Amino acid sequence: MIRKQARLRRDFLFRKAAELKEAETVEKRAKLRDALASGKPLDPSIAKDKALRKDYAYDESADARDDAALDLDDEYAAMSGLRDSRVLVTTSRSPSSRLSAFSKELRLLFPTAVRLNRGTLILPDLVQSCQSNGLTDLILLSEHRGTPTGMVVSHFPNGPTISFSLHNVKMRADLGSNIGTVAESIPHIICEGFTTKLGQRVARILKHLFPPREPITSKNKVGNRVVSFINKDDTIEVRHHVFVRTAYDSVELSEVGPRLTLKPFEIRQGTLENKDGDVEWHLSSYTRTGRKKQYL
Repeated sequence: MIRKQARLRRDFLFRKAAELKEAETVEKRAKLRDALASGKPLDPSIAKDKALRKDYAYDESADARDDAALDLDDEYAAMSGLRDSRVLVTTSRSPSSRLSAFSKELRLLFPTAVRLNRGTLILPDLVQSCQSNGLTDLILLSEHRGTPTGMVVSHFPNGPTISFSLHNVKMRADLGSNIGTVAESIPHIICEGFTTKLGQRVARILKHLFPPREPITSKNKVGNRVVSFINKDDTIEVRHHVFVRTAYDSVELSEVGPRLTLKPFEIRQGTLENKDGDVEWHLSSYTRTGRKKQYL
């Protein structure tokens, strides 16, 4: 099993390296096309590239590849819009009653998620069990003295793994919600404020925790659940609402919880148990301009 996972990881890294090399060539071709169109001198890195001259015959009629085709982070390409996500929500070992209750309420956000009592399972066995049962993501919650303080999201089979710190956690009882059972229909997803490439990367990870919605037709209703991820100064506010149409052109929102704030601090390639995975990004706050920089 370990050899198979290592082989799959090597194949994934090889494909990603090939795509990076292809993307570099495409970028040079785009610069060459722009230089010929504008009449400006070629960049020295392009003019001196003998391999580009040999391998690439310039075709003015060829269209440039769009940004979607240049997406190198293809961990989600096999499932994006094609099949439902299957998420496992669990906690650290020996959780408090509040963390267990929070994991139950967090599972309600994801229609296709299941919750597992961790017991004495160690991380390698937990990850192997997830992969053998066809799960797509693992959400691991941690705490400090009964207060939920951390959340890790790991995507299978090749990563990435993103770590968040949790703040301002409010459960349904804290919000005064008395609407009864929460419907587990597929929600509408709102991601707002993710403007940088890193922000779009984080939004992509969060969006793929939910199954794709079917097109709205006469048989498929609009649905009344909304899950929002709002980025404000690199803190992601997570809200869960239901809405009721009160008139033809107006609706009324009601927050049903849970409510939480996420602060990402690391994105690592590979799955959760792989501590040797390359660090794609990590928060560096101990710099002179660390508090002023906006990452997402």
